[in-house]
Amino acid sequence: MSILLQIFLWIPLVGFLISTLLPRKKETIISLSAITTVGLHLISILLFTSYWLFYNSPILDIKHIVLFNAGDIEIFIDFYFDKTTAVFAVLGSFLTFLVCIFSRYYLHRDEGFKRYFNTMLLFFLGYNLIIFSGNFETLFIGWEILGVCSFLLIAFYRNRYLPVKNAIKVLSVYRLGDICLILAMWMSHHLWHENITFSGLNNSELVLQHLQEHNWYAVFIALMILIAAAVKSAQFPFSTWLPRAMEGPTSSSAIFYGSLSVHLGVFLLLRTYHYWESLIIIKVLLVLTGIITSFIAANIAKVQSSVKTQIAYATITQIGLIFIEVALGFHILALIHLSGNALLRTYQLLVSPSVLSYLTHDMFFNFKPKKQALEISFISKIKNSVYMLSVKEWNLDFLMFRYLWSPFKWIGKKLHFLKRWPAITILIILFEIGLYCNYFQEDIHIGLFKSLPYIFSLIGLLLVLKAFSERGNALWAWTYVIAGQLFITLSIAMLHEDFGHNYILIYLSGTVISAIVGFICLIKIKSIDNNIELGQFHGYVYEQPKLAFLFLLSCLGIIGLPFTPTFIGIDILFSHIHKHEEIMIISTALSFVFIELSILRIYARIFMGQHKKNTHAMAFRSS
Repeated sequence: MSILLQIFLWIPLVGFLISTLLPRKKETIISLSAITTVGLHLISILLFTSYWLFYNSPILDIKHIVLFNAGDIEIFIDFYFDKTTAVFAVLGSFLTFLVCIFSRYYLHRDEGFKRYFNTMLLFFLGYNLIIFSGNFETLFIGWEILGVCSFLLIAFYRNRYLPVKNAIKVLSVYRLGDICLILAMWMSHHLWHENITFSGLNNSELVLQHLQEHNWYAVFIALMILIAAAVKSAQFPFSTWLPRAMEGPTSSSAIFYGSLSVHLGVFLLLRTYHYWESLIIIKVLLVLTGIITSFIAANIAKVQSSVKTQIAYATITQIGLIFIEVALGFHILALIHLSGNALLRTYQLLVSPSVLSYLTHDMFFNFKPKKQALEISFISKIKNSVYMLSVKEWNLDFLMFRYLWSPFKWIGKKLHFLKRWPAITILIILFEIGLYCNYFQEDIHIGLFKSLPYIFSLIGLLLVLKAFSERGNALWAWTYVIAGQLFITLSIAMLHEDFGHNYILIYLSGTVISAIVGFICLIKIKSIDNNIELGQFHGYVYEQPKLAFLFLLSCLGIIGLPFTPTFIGIDILFSHIHKHEEIMIISTALSFVFIELSILRIYARIFMGQHKKNTHAMAFRSS
């Protein structure tokens, strides 16, 4: 029975590949291809679940394919099926099937019709990878695919300013969750000395033994999982990204941010529950997160003028309650609550354009202002304060920008001297010194050799931060990112002798090829009008669609999506940082946060947004 689990990944993968080959103008064929793919998946999962229930619902776990194996580092694809997977799989297939049918008519004659269905099928593949995952590595592949699909669908109306800007905002918050998940995987590897599967986490004796021996490391892993789940499900203090994500088509908002993607934080908590259930501090944090989120989001929802924003915050409120249910161990209730919330929000979002017109008409003709008392009591002052805070969305967006991203932008802006040739020459010399020291360690003083990896790791981080804050030439920003990755790789190679040439080649093979392709694309764009400044949007996707697609692939290759060896290389890279090397893990983790943001920001600025030439149609700033 376990061997059949791979079918639920092959169906959306084959459907996606077929969809990419279909002619762009054949709307009927494109939509029917997507509907057939998801419909076949729905029928298959219903039959499989019925068969599974008939045989008393055994927990299924299968190690599908080994991607990399060297010593205690083994990266493999693992599939897992239990009642949680069954609920998410049936719910996901059913809702995606309905949304695909709806989208066939909703996006009729839209310029991005094929692009939308291709992205939806890719999302469906990523979603199934997550819910059928049997270990963190498999889950992370789907997690990354969903992040990229979110970026593409939020910026679906890419000729407008605000959708593209909000896509970058959402991606920045998503990336924080991605790194937390990577850190959880990193510490798990050092805690278990293997790539632990979710079925292994169900072994209570083994888990309890590790918790007693390594309590603080266990708390760190659980905390990273909690933050990753809170980010994915838009819980406090990350709640404001969800309404920003509503800039995409209503149908994609319904399937992503009303029903499926936004509930994956709950899935992560349910899947890892046996690991952190005995950690009281994590349960308390989870309950507090749910209570605070529900209170704040419920009040914000009441004062929003946009129907999609109201639904977004209503979704956040209910997920906060589901978080509490998971923490208290009411998992069946949480699954029922989750299913009801997903179905309701999908329906509300799909009918929201029609309902909005009815409500506006009713409010215009039937509004009666409430009479206010002359005396203002203390309770009234509290209510008014909460009202004003809710109107401002509790300033969560401002606080996130001010205290999370602004300090790093400030650091990057202070590094303007890196554009000067003396600084570039010094960096090249330092890199050559690092290479020499790595190959001739016996000739170097031991104290100097031990400090160099940390220096190079810091240099790599600073180069990436410079790329993140760059507003000038895109070629400079691209070069800074690649140079930063080279310094990071060198620092880890110097720190650990067992990080050999084959590991370096695995990581850099995908990165270097992608970097060269991306560099050629940027030079091609620069040759058109000699201007690729990052201070504005250029919108070249309209004049150079093939070049835009090629550059997007190169961007995804650099950030390590699963179609390049870089994905395996990142896992190997983090596995060679030991748990006591705090400075190294902090600088490396921060570097990988800003690498993806810098790379996709270059893509957004050069190829998306309103075209700078007046010969193209002018778009409104917001959808």
